[in-house]
Amino acid sequence: MRNITDPLLALPRPIKRAIAVGVDAALCALTLWIAYYLRLGQWVPMNGRPAIAIVLSIVIAIPVFAAFGLYRMVFRHAGVDAMTSCAMACIIYGLLYSSFITAYGFDGVPRTVGLIQPALLYLAIAVTRISTSAILGNRYRRIRASAARNRVLIYGAGSAGQQLARVMENSHEMKVVGFVDDDRSLHHSRVRGLRIYPPQQLGHYIESLGITDILLAIPSANRTRRTQIIADLKDLGVTVRTLPGLMDLAHGAVHASDLHEVTITDLLQRDPVPYESNALLEHVADNVILVTGAGGSIGSELCRQIIAMRPKRLLLVDVSEYALYQIHLELQSTGGERLVPLLASVTDTTRMETILRTWKPQMIFHAAAYKHVPLVEHNPLQGLSNNVIGTATVAQLAARYNVRDFVLISTDKAVRPTNIMGASKRLAELVLQGLSSLDDHDTCYSIVRFGNVLGSSGSVVPLFTRQIQAGGPITITHPDITRYFMTIPEAVHLVLQAGAMATGGEVFVLDMGEPVRVIDMARNMIRLSGLTVRDEGRPDGDIEIRVVGLRPGEKLYEELLIGANPLPTAHPRIMKANEHKLPWSELDPQLLRLAELIGAGNVKMARELLCQLVVEFAPSSDIVDWVSLENGRPGKVLPLTLKPTAARV
Repeated sequence: MRNITDPLLALPRPIKRAIAVGVDAALCALTLWIAYYLRLGQWVPMNGRPAIAIVLSIVIAIPVFAAFGLYRMVFRHAGVDAMTSCAMACIIYGLLYSSFITAYGFDGVPRTVGLIQPALLYLAIAVTRISTSAILGNRYRRIRASAARNRVLIYGAGSAGQQLARVMENSHEMKVVGFVDDDRSLHHSRVRGLRIYPPQQLGHYIESLGITDILLAIPSANRTRRTQIIADLKDLGVTVRTLPGLMDLAHGAVHASDLHEVTITDLLQRDPVPYESNALLEHVADNVILVTGAGGSIGSELCRQIIAMRPKRLLLVDVSEYALYQIHLELQSTGGERLVPLLASVTDTTRMETILRTWKPQMIFHAAAYKHVPLVEHNPLQGLSNNVIGTATVAQLAARYNVRDFVLISTDKAVRPTNIMGASKRLAELVLQGLSSLDDHDTCYSIVRFGNVLGSSGSVVPLFTRQIQAGGPITITHPDITRYFMTIPEAVHLVLQAGAMATGGEVFVLDMGEPVRVIDMARNMIRLSGLTVRDEGRPDGDIEIRVVGLRPGEKLYEELLIGANPLPTAHPRIMKANEHKLPWSELDPQLLRLAELIGAGNVKMARELLCQLVVEFAPSSDIVDWVSLENGRPGKVLPLTLKPTAARV
């Protein structure tokens, strides 16, 4: 059947229409012959007068059928509408044909033939259209489906790979053509009728088999092995997708929906930072926990993990109504009445004091901060107000209301900062270190410092993903720029661990390995998407990487430590920074002065004071505050009627 249908489907449209006209003409003759038999009870030769009836039938039928669009229809899609058009065409044809036969009274042509033949012709045409739709339509859909489906290899011929192959047998999107496995004893054998190929020759098989995707079905492999396999595959020009790890699949069968595209996160991800769950449970379970910035990237993940430890109450504090709504909605199914969403700004002393006085939390995780370097550089007073004054406000209230633990989320940009955001976070660290040195409270203050978080709002990964989806270019600020990267779960593990390990005043940092060049990350993301980099060596590549220049306050290299000789902790992956501090007696009046300058809108003096307090701060750009630039004089003091914000509580 395929030998007949495939050539027919490949014919040009005019030839297909000519064949349809010829078939209909033949049906006119055939049905007229059958009509003679039904009228006379015997088969008669179709010559002489009967031949005139055949010619008349064809001459009337073909123009009528054409007028009703029967030859514009795609036969393989014939349906109810097509059958309705056929019926109407045959009715008109029958009226015309029977009228001619009756009016002229052809000798040898019974008048009843003019009534019988149109009915037979409709049945014949309907059967041919339906049959053609069934035969050609099904074959056409199979051809299209086969052409549209991606051709894939499954990496891993074990039970997970075989289950995945089974569930994908009916997939309309992907066609499994074989397996890849590291086990040499399996090479070139077959599983489920599919051949197993060696990974060493994968590039050859990808080209010869037309492979578009590789599916990783190796849930039992450790992180190191999975990362190595992904790194080996990223230059092969195919899309790589992966199943979750073994524990994620332990309670259910493998499903095609479990697959997700491999991203740069999979490539950079290390084994998760382990932490002592019992110690954390003692700190969290049946306690009141408050998270500021609860709707942010880090804050929301903190809330997800904390609610799983069944606190007595989890106070979700955020200034963004939408972000607070989202995280509250997400956690309602697991948190229920233990969740308390609270709209509040950390700079609002009255509101924050009301919250602490009402619920008296045992732990505060302070994740509320402005973190985007260019935005804070252009809006410096707002960055200082939120990151410094807000931290000082909540931290002092924590001491007043006997909060047991206060954990500040900091950043590697606080180390020898060149921008307002980094300097504001370093000053926030100094605030906590200064408060920790006082003896008039029992609050344990600690600081957690880590690098860039993959997948957080504003990180390069979602930005690069959007740029790749748009066809490029990917924009980077400098070809040599490097950053430390970690995943959101790693960051949150470190924060939670700090809450359990802290004794007061520590700055915890994670051993993050080697920094990553952002341009290398961009290239890897392009390759993992199955695309190629467009550059001088490959001008026909898919995605261009464009260098746009460093932004105000941006550094080429980030660091995690200011001082040398970090101190070890009980955790092998966590260090304790050994850095200078400012006594609270010196810092407290300066915070009041900073609050006054912020309230007065004095950008120039506020930045000068920041340079005095954070001695490592070396601004890499002039003042680029939007308001000051608009007014034409950097550092211009704007007249305000509002009272300055106070840092003292």
